[in-house]
Amino acid sequence: MTSHRSSTLVAILVLLAAMLSVQAGAALAKQLFPLVGASGATAFRLACASLIMGLLLRPWRADFTRVSLSSLWWYGLTLGGMNFMFYLSLRTIPLGLAVAVEFVGPLALAVFASKRKLDFLWIAMAAFGLWLLLPINAHQVKLDPLGLALAFGAGVCWALYIVFGQRVAGDFGMRGAALGTMIATLCIAPIGIAQAGSAMLDPHLLPIALGVGLLSSAIPYSLEMVALSRLPAQTFGTMMSIEPAMGALSGLVFLGERLTPVQWLAMGCIMLASFCCALTAKPRVAPEV
Repeated sequence: MTSHRSSTLVAILVLLAAMLSVQAGAALAKQLFPLVGASGATAFRLACASLIMGLLLRPWRADFTRVSLSSLWWYGLTLGGMNFMFYLSLRTIPLGLAVAVEFVGPLALAVFASKRKLDFLWIAMAAFGLWLLLPINAHQVKLDPLGLALAFGAGVCWALYIVFGQRVAGDFGMRGAALGTMIATLCIAPIGIAQAGSAMLDPHLLPIALGVGLLSSAIPYSLEMVALSRLPAQTFGTMMSIEPAMGALSGLVFLGERLTPVQWLAMGCIMLASFCCALTAKPRVAPEV
């Protein structure tokens, strides 16, 4: 029993480290915006992550079929769109709020897949949080509508990424993540290069770009695999609900971003909705072979 508790505690600490790594990577990427723009930073992240994961996982050894390639292509597209729109949203809204708004996508997917009446309460709670972020009165700090829309679009891509990612994981395992990242790089890199131009070739930016790739992809993916092997899916989902708070913490520490009380309340509503959705979720029944 003591050994089991110790293993669970280690898994929780590992998952917390993974979430902190992702948000620190996003904060580091935002510092690239003045130099290469959000598109260039996205291209840097995906390209470096592709390089690191490709060397570690050797995805070219995977077995491909026509059906699996179709899922893989859509998985890569949604992965690229998720990263691209999320980074674009960071140009005008705080990191913590962008993460919170993005969370609505997978939350809505979980709720509508369940179709239980109780679960619709959680989406209503998240919708209330989103409503609080809208510029509805003169006393509230106004947020850029385009930034909010981009964060929400990233959330839609995140939901689709989960759908296609489940298929890709069944076909390719961890190599699917590397292959999808490579496809995302091929889709987004031309946009980043077109915007940033020769600035992408500055060798002084390479250490930052590698740091973004490591913190945002390589390290958290590895840590999450460790956590998933030791934690029940419900516990994993419940823990993930605190990621917006991690984003707000990273934004405060690394970028000096401060949230208003109303914005904290809005983010809290979304986090609570995610927490309750994961906590009340029914365990999945494994399909018969």
